[in-house]
Amino acid sequence: MSLTLSCAFATSPQSHEHARIAESLGYERAFFYDSPPLYPDVWVQLCRAAERTEHIGLGPGVLVPSNRHPMTNAAAIATLVDVAGADRVTVAVGSGFTGRMAMGKRALPWAFVAEYVRALQGLLRGEVVTWEDARIQMLHSPGMAPERPIEVKWLIGAGGPKGIAVAHELGDGVFGTVALAGFDWSVALVMGTVLRDGEAPDSERCLAAAGHAGAVMLHYGYEHGLLPEEQAREWLASYQDIPDESRHLAMHYGHLVHVNAHDRAFVTGELLSGFGLTLTGEAWREQLAQIEEAGATEIAFQPAGPDIPGELEALAEAARG
Repeated sequence: MSLTLSCAFATSPQSHEHARIAESLGYERAFFYDSPPLYPDVWVQLCRAAERTEHIGLGPGVLVPSNRHPMTNAAAIATLVDVAGADRVTVAVGSGFTGRMAMGKRALPWAFVAEYVRALQGLLRGEVVTWEDARIQMLHSPGMAPERPIEVKWLIGAGGPKGIAVAHELGDGVFGTVALAGFDWSVALVMGTVLRDGEAPDSERCLAAAGHAGAVMLHYGYEHGLLPEEQAREWLASYQDIPDESRHLAMHYGHLVHVNAHDRAFVTGELLSGFGLTLTGEAWREQLAQIEEAGATEIAFQPAGPDIPGELEALAEAARG
């Protein structure tokens, strides 16, 4: 396999330790999710990881522009660069689909995302940029931040044609939930678990390690008509007792961490295996080969469950055969 092996974490107070373990297992990069209603602050945890690792790449995957003023993110990037070094930092930015849905909002328009990235990149170059009708610039004195320009790698978290166009214009590559062709650097997010010898997809361990991915696919399958009609109707009915204005809160509780009470009856071994989330080592190698053939140059594996170090090790062994 020529795919670069990286990882992604639902940011937690233990993410710095998980990044250290990933580094020891040969993972190239560790991306931390940026969803304040769900996880601890992404920049705090990235800096903690930088202090506890030596060479693994680090960065948010992906920043949600509406979460912070571009100056705030510029200062945060500068802080991470000061701790880790610019060559280790990758900044991924997206339209905030999940990060905003958890707060009852839709994804941002790509025109706004592009404007935000241009401003953020300009600030890091040391330029005066205009934001919200005001001229702003990084005014950090010597010793308060690295000298400008601050040069880091950029990924755009995209899927559709508008996001892909922004990635071509402003990114060094693209970060997607599927493999995206046409880029020299294309990172694909993957989830699931490696089946142990003789293990069934409905084992307690599999449900704990891959249930988070099953819940995501359950939501995705409903939204895109991939679930049987009866199953979709029953799943949606489990949320009907929650008022419309609060339903997004219940739907996102535990997102990419564990299976919430509403989804638990529907996240089964059959669902996990049906979406390719519980595979043997050999089947994982075949799936990764397909991802590479589809255009990805790197995968970012997101482990979950009570044994994240074990999940990282199992996937690394499976990927390398």
